[in-house]
Amino acid sequence: MNFLSDTTAPAHPAILKALGQANEGFAASYGNDEVCERVTERLREIFETDLEVLFTTSGTASNALALSALAQADSMILCHEEAHIQRDERGAPEFFTRGAKLLPLHGKHARLRLDGLHKALAEWPADFVHSTPPSVLSLSQLNEAGCTYAVNDVRALALAAHERGLFVHMDGARFANALVTLDVSPAEMSWKAGVDALCLGATKNGAMMAEAVILFPSVKDRLGELKARQKRAGHMLPKMRFVAAQFEGWLANDLWLELARKANANARRLSEGLSALEGASLAHPVEGNEVFVHLPEPVIARLREAGAGFYAWPDGSARFVASWCTTEDEVETLLAAARV
Repeated sequence: MNFLSDTTAPAHPAILKALGQANEGFAASYGNDEVCERVTERLREIFETDLEVLFTTSGTASNALALSALAQADSMILCHEEAHIQRDERGAPEFFTRGAKLLPLHGKHARLRLDGLHKALAEWPADFVHSTPPSVLSLSQLNEAGCTYAVNDVRALALAAHERGLFVHMDGARFANALVTLDVSPAEMSWKAGVDALCLGATKNGAMMAEAVILFPSVKDRLGELKARQKRAGHMLPKMRFVAAQFEGWLANDLWLELARKANANARRLSEGLSALEGASLAHPVEGNEVFVHLPEPVIARLREAGAGFYAWPDGSARFVASWCTTEDEVETLLAAARV
């Protein structure tokens, strides 16, 4: 009963098969191979626009590299106070941008609010020599509370950012999980809503280690700069085809959406069962594959004794994450242990 994280799950067989196929023969180095080209074209079809792609092996590298291509060293990146770039990346965005400041903002359920963004932009003018000018707005989809931003909310936040000359970055480590919940197209949830750069994560949803920085038309001319930064940072893999191959297997026949739907469905089952326990309450709405729930101590003790893996979260809740390979039986076994 491992509900620690979707990063603990194995790779999907289709991913391993795609890696095996990519392992046949020789191929050009550093992303100049046919697999990378095919996946880039496939992503252009999926997102319905002309875009550029940079493949990486971790979400932290993707976020930090993307932000480094958008933010100047003496500028500021606005994000939620619970954002992964703020809480979980050990200063990587500051390191890769050569010093850009992060400004964490508050918002219930880890969502930035439009009024909060307007307030922050008013407090940090771009033309005052003593203050740090904002340059990027970063959103997470799913966010760090397992919640989604509705498309209209993304659009409103992006519009406010663009009116002040900011770029919009989206951390999409769980983009697929948000996409199937909102039931919209990838284009509607990204560039059509005003997102300039998306870090699309496959690792948490069935891949081995596969992430992609997607530059939409507004910033796709920065690919060369981004590649140079990737090389200098030691993240340009000689055999990049093996990262792209994972995306090829993941995107084929909409496997990425199928896996996300399965994970989300099991998270809903889990949340319904846990929240029904006496003394339990959800900390956040369950809108993806993560469940944050406040549980009585006896329940937590029973689950630990039964071998359930989950994290005690800083806010006092317990976090359970359903992965692509979580089964209904595992959910029911956990719930049975919680009810004893």
